[in-house]
Amino acid sequence: MKRVTKAMKAALIAAGLMTTFAATSANYPNRPVKFVVPWPPGDLEDILTRVIAEEMSKETGKPASVVNKPGGGGVVGATDVSRSRPDGLVIGSFVADILTTQVLFGTAPFDQNSFEPVGIFLDYPFAIAVKSDAPYNNLQELAAYSKNNKVTLGHFGYQALPTAITFKAADQIGIKFSSDAPFDVLDCSTLANGDADVINTTTQLILACLNSGDVKLLTSISRDRLSITPDVATLAEQTGITQTTWNGLFVKKGTPQKIKDKIAGIAEKALQADRVKEISMNTGAGVYWLGGKDAEALLAKDFEQAKSLLNFMNQ
Repeated sequence: MKRVTKAMKAALIAAGLMTTFAATSANYPNRPVKFVVPWPPGDLEDILTRVIAEEMSKETGKPASVVNKPGGGGVVGATDVSRSRPDGLVIGSFVADILTTQVLFGTAPFDQNSFEPVGIFLDYPFAIAVKSDAPYNNLQELAAYSKNNKVTLGHFGYQALPTAITFKAADQIGIKFSSDAPFDVLDCSTLANGDADVINTTTQLILACLNSGDVKLLTSISRDRLSITPDVATLAEQTGITQTTWNGLFVKKGTPQKIKDKIAGIAEKALQADRVKEISMNTGAGVYWLGGKDAEALLAKDFEQAKSLLNFMNQ
């Protein structure tokens, strides 16, 4: 009997894998699905990912759960996804930072080519917020005040995209922060306790005090003015800086297209629910679906913009 060469073995293994993935694609999901959110529960990406997971379970009859794996500015959870099999059973729900600034900083054991986008579904409504009695109402007024007064800034860390955007805006219009510090959580209590005078956070985390009138926004880092604060000009209006933040679903590179298409179809359907529209209206979040190639193009553009921002941060 002829010997089986290494090349033949490799070919047989490859053929076996192709057959396995073909079968998996046809029967997807054949096992429970795990959505990994690399942040604590409670913010918008977590809430909307849970809506998608519920729809996945409903549509397929297989359990679909959300696992929160915070740490390292999102790197811990994203690493879990990068080490999974390309079978669509582990899906990452990632903010833009994970595939831009974290990769560029070199702090992650993966790169932007470790994943493939299924689709982007959320324009993250980040905002620059202060206590309602602060003596400034927009960035220009904050810049004027900061020339003769101490102003402290709270942010989510130097590797967070919104932090880089905020420092770029501050430099551009002349805001002088006397000090700044990263926080794990930036919410109503951060301002109420005087931990920071100005915070860069998501509207979801300050929604209660925003609605109560205890907090106000100086600007929103969003494509359009937020529905909950229509009189507050966006960062682009005030500074010309157009980069925003988003959240999307990502899978391990090499995941079959049929699997990605199935996930996308379920996610897009889930996001049309009335409760999602209500979440969008109440928080100012932009909820939509940007699929495959369009998502890849946005990621590529934002990666180049993030390079520019980090060059500024490293000056």
